[in-house]
Amino acid sequence: MAEHVEDSAHTTGYDARRLHTNDMELGVTDAVQRHVRRNVVPPKPVTQRKLDFEHVRPRWMREMAAEALGVFFYVYPGIASQAAFFLNGTQPAFGSIFQIGWAYAIGIAFAIIVCGPTSGGHFNPAVTLCLAVWQGFPWSKVPRYIFAQIFGAFMAGMILVGQYHPQLMALSAEVQAKGLSPNSLGGPGSILCSFPAPTETNYGYLFLIEFFVDSFIGLVIWAVLDPANPFVAPASAPFVIGLAYGNMVWGFGAATIATNLARDLGTRIVAAIFFGGDAFDRYAPIAVFTNVPATFFALFVYEVILRDSFAIIAKGHNVHEEGEEGLSRHLTKTGTLETGIASNIQRRDDYSDESYANRQKDRSPV
Repeated sequence: MAEHVEDSAHTTGYDARRLHTNDMELGVTDAVQRHVRRNVVPPKPVTQRKLDFEHVRPRWMREMAAEALGVFFYVYPGIASQAAFFLNGTQPAFGSIFQIGWAYAIGIAFAIIVCGPTSGGHFNPAVTLCLAVWQGFPWSKVPRYIFAQIFGAFMAGMILVGQYHPQLMALSAEVQAKGLSPNSLGGPGSILCSFPAPTETNYGYLFLIEFFVDSFIGLVIWAVLDPANPFVAPASAPFVIGLAYGNMVWGFGAATIATNLARDLGTRIVAAIFFGGDAFDRYAPIAVFTNVPATFFALFVYEVILRDSFAIIAKGHNVHEEGEEGLSRHLTKTGTLETGIASNIQRRDDYSDESYANRQKDRSPV
């Protein structure tokens, strides 16, 4: 055994015995490869001072910060990827629509993972409005959620402009020398927000593209939020929603899409500040506002056509507004007293009965 330890020390550059000292490891990779039991420094106990601080910290501030930071996490990687693409003459070595789609998809997943537990992870004014109308989200929170979302996109645009300022100004001068506006496809403004190509003059077509893209994403969001959906685990939800966005970028990025009111409006304001007021051109209302009716349309389709509230009740994720009596009346009225479903509901009720444990104890042979 001693020989093995010495051999390990010579091979990895440190004594394997130090892994049992409860110090933070330096050679984690080596330890894993050699299947050595690892020990790390335990976390410090939570102090009362920290608990008191978190208790008095305003909840509205946490929620607004989470919504703003979440949109930042979503927008910043996307526009940074677009900057690498456009500032290098759309050369494949520096990016593509495929890369840009992945930047948005992974950014959304990170946004939900990092900020979703604090604010609920709306990151889209249309989603906030739909939840207020349909799910009882407090209307008093709606204005500050939407403001925070737009502010998050605005800050992402401002930081990107600061980081790429010399290159963006050079691109702006180059585009203007050709007689074009910086706020046109291929110009610096198009790195921040959407602008149609010169050939895309049919605004009805652009509206329909945006409407169907946003409806597609909305349907995926409502499917992920459906507690009766057996195909989406909570841990996979951020990636499923992110892939829905990426999927639409890959399919329709060349046709000009925005997908999110906050994402487009926040960065469009930045484009107007640095590259001219024509950032709010004839196309801007389509990019900014189509997301809201399209997401409501997706909500309507899912709730009216696809939603199965009885399945949600049967799986224990919700209850009838009139309790078990109302549920029994529904089953009697509809004649859906199927053996499997009824037994599942009865079994759920048995487990929730306070006397269930006592009954089981009496039946136990022990």
